[in-house]
Amino acid sequence: MKESMSTKNKISRIILYVLLGLAAIYTLFPIYFLFANSFKSQKEIVASPMNLPANWDFQYLKNAAEQINLLPSVTNTLIITVVSVALIVLVSSFTAWLMVRHKSKGSQVLFLVFTAAMLIPFQSVMYPLVSLMESLGLKNTVGLILMYGGFGLSMTIFLYHGFIKSVPVSLEEAAVIDGANIFQVFFKVVFPMVKPITVTAIITNAMWIWNDYLLPFLIIGNNRNKTLTLSLYYAKSLSGQYGNPWELIFPAVLICAIPILVVFVFLQRYIIEGMAAGAVKG
Repeated sequence: MKESMSTKNKISRIILYVLLGLAAIYTLFPIYFLFANSFKSQKEIVASPMNLPANWDFQYLKNAAEQINLLPSVTNTLIITVVSVALIVLVSSFTAWLMVRHKSKGSQVLFLVFTAAMLIPFQSVMYPLVSLMESLGLKNTVGLILMYGGFGLSMTIFLYHGFIKSVPVSLEEAAVIDGANIFQVFFKVVFPMVKPITVTAIITNAMWIWNDYLLPFLIIGNNRNKTLTLSLYYAKSLSGQYGNPWELIFPAVLICAIPILVVFVFLQRYIIEGMAAGAVKG
């Protein structure tokens, strides 16, 4: 009986590993395809798109970086990402803390409103928001940051709300007895204790903002301060008159994807832990 159970367990594990291996191949194949074709000439890409390059020529990466104005684009994208994420984290954490600690019908309704906002598709509010930003004179980098801050609040507040419930109230009460004001209680007692969910919020929002195309396209457009994704879209050299210049397109996309891929690979553990903690705790 034990041997048959052991055999069944082994078979189940083999099947599981095979399925996981296929899923990994399916997921990683686009990355391999992009990487392999970022060092090839146009002729080699067309002739053998699945093969690794015969000669690893980094000149194609250099050419692509010049075409998408790499340094200004990265600088603009980094500024937008850092400021937007900081705004989302600070506002979301403080708001969630107030809603958890000051229990009332108003705070419950407000939490439901933020939760319901996650279900509203962006496309349904896209044009009214763009029109509002235009009337306010905010179709620029500042307006884009404010929009990211607004759209990032609902999910981040939901995660903080669940996690903050696990923070002992006694620590906050002790800080108040010692003479701390509301901001000191939050930033010196509460905020350091919600570090796992803060790391998760930073990573997930940074990945979204760094890779986003639609909002920058609607708000910034073809202005001077373009993000990486917009620079990639508007680069005239990447849209050839007689077909696509793949020897520029592949390395340009790789350049845009590398930073966020590196961040995800090294910090994915925090994403999984934080999401689970924020959704389950409390």
